[in-house]
Amino acid sequence: MRTLLDGYYRFLKLLLTILMGALIVPVAMQILSRYTGLIPRYIWTEEIARFCFVWIIMLGAMIAVRDGTHFDVDVLPHSSSPTVELCFRTFVNMAMFVMALSFLWWGWDFGKLGMRQKSEISGLPMLAIYIGWPIAGLTWAAFIIERIWNDFTGTGEGATHGAG
Repeated sequence: MRTLLDGYYRFLKLLLTILMGALIVPVAMQILSRYTGLIPRYIWTEEIARFCFVWIIMLGAMIAVRDGTHFDVDVLPHSSSPTVELCFRTFVNMAMFVMALSFLWWGWDFGKLGMRQKSEISGLPMLAIYIGWPIAGLTWAAFIIERIWNDFTGTGEGATHGAG
């Protein structure tokens, strides 16, 4: 299972890199058209840039959960006891798991809404954007289950992909 998640993680990082590169094109076109007049002003560039940006955020969040580099706040005190630290990490991971399930549950409805809509300018189905929420929820859930498994088996030690 770890090999499958490692491959998926590498795929997400590759996709993120491609989208970052792709974002440069519509943004550069917007800048050139606005300040130089070298190319005509295209309306679709703003929408495509926004779509890329949404996916970049979602992919970045998925990657950050696996890395343990996602936003977190140290509310719980640190302990010198490994058992207490394991309990704290488990609490944080379970809270993140609940959030992942909420993204999956309500993101599914969000995706169904996107199947009935098209973007105003480019005509793309909004499902192409809205599907990011349930995919993120499912991905977070898989990565969090891996983190919990690593914590309890001692294979991840909470530091391999972060402690949360």
